[in-house]
Amino acid sequence: MEYCKVQIGCLLVVAYIAFIYFRECRRYGKKLNSSIFGEMLFFSMFCIIFDGITAVTVNHLDTVDIMWNRIFHLGFLVGIDAVVYMMFGYMMKTTGATPTKKIPLALLHLPYLINIFVVVFFIGKLEFRIGKYTNYSMGISAYTCFGMVGIYILFTLIVFFKRWHYIESNKRISILTYLLALAAITIVQGIFPEVLLTSVAVTIMVIGIFLNQEDPVLNEVSRYHSEMVMSFATLVENKDGSTGGHIKRTKAYVKLLAKELRKRGYYKEKLTKDYIKNMCQAAPMHDIGKIAVPDVVLQKTGRLTSEEFEIIKKHTIDGGKIIEETFGNLGNNEYTEMAYQVAKYHHEKWNGKGYPEGLKEDEIPLCARIMAVADVFDAVSEKRCYREAMPLEKCFSIISEGSGQDFDPIIAEVFLDIKDKVKQIHAEQTFEEI
Repeated sequence: MEYCKVQIGCLLVVAYIAFIYFRECRRYGKKLNSSIFGEMLFFSMFCIIFDGITAVTVNHLDTVDIMWNRIFHLGFLVGIDAVVYMMFGYMMKTTGATPTKKIPLALLHLPYLINIFVVVFFIGKLEFRIGKYTNYSMGISAYTCFGMVGIYILFTLIVFFKRWHYIESNKRISILTYLLALAAITIVQGIFPEVLLTSVAVTIMVIGIFLNQEDPVLNEVSRYHSEMVMSFATLVENKDGSTGGHIKRTKAYVKLLAKELRKRGYYKEKLTKDYIKNMCQAAPMHDIGKIAVPDVVLQKTGRLTSEEFEIIKKHTIDGGKIIEETFGNLGNNEYTEMAYQVAKYHHEKWNGKGYPEGLKEDEIPLCARIMAVADVFDAVSEKRCYREAMPLEKCFSIISEGSGQDFDPIIAEVFLDIKDKVKQIHAEQTFEEI
């Protein structure tokens, strides 16, 4: 106990997080294989346990056989390598980073594979030295292990900064904090091998990932918020005979289109993870202003008079006001602004002939320009009280003909390029999977 108090404390913390994580995942029905965090928890506890065992055995060289000391150290070294390697993979996955052709995926795995081979091959030559406060291990296996740890922490930091705009803004500083803490502890551990802080570093990593990205309770609260918005928007859609399919499809189109635009490098600085997330949550609110439109106008089966059309057009202005008054105090100003822009400006046109303000080109917020394409396509592809649904090819033709006139030409072009995926959403109703 004298030599492993820190490891015991760290193990209790990580075990508690693991208990909370798996319990809440089971409660909310989350698929555990959807994230590698569960495996990271297992290897983190494995690493801390062996760190604690080696802290004891290395200080009892007179009673613990050197072979067992090396076996226990092998478990520790392999464990810490696995944890840091998985952290790098986790950062790659959660930020959507993919290796370029210049950096093949195999090269990113190579340091880890070489390290495991070296650690295992040279473990028989691991030495144990007497320190001032505690004994410690030295040798090629130890040097290689902590060298690899440093390499993958550096890789993780590079991915973090390269994908900075893809990480949610409210999480950037806290994620950077625990990554820098890991880097600092690794440097200190390398300079002062007697300072056994490895378990502290692993625990900081686990806490940082859990609080920022993997807490099932916070994720479930976010899901409930999205469902409430969808339910509210569906109630409004029911006014004109829709059963909510329009808002679900348009949300799916918006999500698909935004990700494809970013993938192709269009509006890349604008289309951050925050922006896309807020836009997808705001998309269902685009017609919220229709709640103020009289049913006799909204559900009219014949052609609208000019006066009735002016009433319909007011739903954009009313929608913006409703967003400001209803969602203005939620504390998420970025989402509120996004919902306001989508509701008010999704009928503006690229050539300036839309409403309510006659904005043109880049004067129209990007989220509203994306929403316009999704909204028009779905509106013409579905049956309405005043007309039948148009064939899909005709719907795509409307987007093509409106490119550069009604719609942002870049957005329209990308939408037409992914028509097969759009058709899949329309036909199979695969709203969330795309």
